[in-house]
Amino acid sequence: MLRGARLLLGGFGWFARRPGLMLLGLVPALIVSVALTGALVALASFLVPLAEAVTPFADDWPAVWTVALRIALGVAVFAGALLLAATTFTALTLIVGEPFYDRIWRSVEIADSGVVPEHDPGWRAAFADATGLIVRGALAAMLAFALGFIPLIGGVVGTVTGVMLSGWILADELSGRALTARGIDRRARRRLLRTARGRALGFGIMTQLCFLIPLGAVFTMPAAVVGATRLAASVTETDEETGSEARMRSV
Repeated sequence: MLRGARLLLGGFGWFARRPGLMLLGLVPALIVSVALTGALVALASFLVPLAEAVTPFADDWPAVWTVALRIALGVAVFAGALLLAATTFTALTLIVGEPFYDRIWRSVEIADSGVVPEHDPGWRAAFADATGLIVRGALAAMLAFALGFIPLIGGVVGTVTGVMLSGWILADELSGRALTARGIDRRARRRLLRTARGRALGFGIMTQLCFLIPLGAVFTMPAAVVGATRLAASVTETDEETGSEARMRSV
């Protein structure tokens, strides 16, 4: 997991190596971030009346329990919304910023290996990946929301679960470009990430935590593209080494 987290941290180093390119990568992230932040602010302003509207049965409870339930519900709703915003942010930003992030990805591939993989699955596959990310993010958000109803600890459990689930989803989606360019389809892509689960989770969770910092998503997105490109290369190399060792043992 620490190795995965370092991949993201190394991505920030590209602001010094390719400042102009990385700064361009902030533009789509900033646009999407402003739109989603406005939606979250609007939700926050309605949390109290929303919690009261969905828990009328608690009006006759002792005040301490009524307040505790509604606070837990508000935390769960907002945690779920944050998770959904994070996954939606990634999908939308990748779509809006396609030309910018394509250039960042290519620059990393050339710097690290000297070769840019050129397998292109087409726009339909890219659209399917973005749609899948939003759907999976929504499911993870609903799970985090449901866990939020656990008395006393629901908010913490829901938030931690949401961060871990979204971290995995982000690692899958962000590394998708580099893995697909190597001719690896979606199913094989996820199998590869499972062989390096700790590394993928470390990268994804660190990315998700950075997304939760105010303006963090904007500055993290270009670095995440760099880190995800290197994550893809590392899991591919690990898989090739494992396959070679297996063939040697069989011989």
